[in-house]
Amino acid sequence: ERSNADGSKIDEVIMGNVLTAGLGQNPARQAAIGAGLSEEIPAMTIDKVCGSGLKSVILAAQAIKCGDAELIVAGGQENMSATPHLVPGSRDGQRMGNWELKDSMINDGLWCAFNNMHMGITAENIADKYGLTREEQDA
Repeated sequence: ERSNADGSKIDEVIMGNVLTAGLGQNPARQAAIGAGLSEEIPAMTIDKVCGSGLKSVILAAQAIKCGDAELIVAGGQENMSATPHLVPGSRDGQRMGNWELKDSMINDGLWCAFNNMHMGITAENIADKYGLTREEQDA
């Protein structure tokens, strides 16, 4: 509504979304249909962790630039506070012992699978590595 774009002219919807557990299939399509767009407009949800929303805009710009589309809705969507807790192994059952809950926000969104660390510490690690002060980062 705010863009005054004609919804019938939209070629595609591309949305970045990291934590899709519990949201149902293709949240971008759900958002498009929920916004009143035609069911004939394709929609794609992408996950590139923190770069998901930006990547969706890049993909849209590339599609427009190469002539595949003229008008694309692109951006990011997320509701981190609604992410579920996971119960690993629960499909197969467990004979004895306690079940362990895992927070999918941490497990699937904020924990680096390669360096085994919380992504929130990344900026501090980079600043230490390159000797950057807080003042230099804020400038």
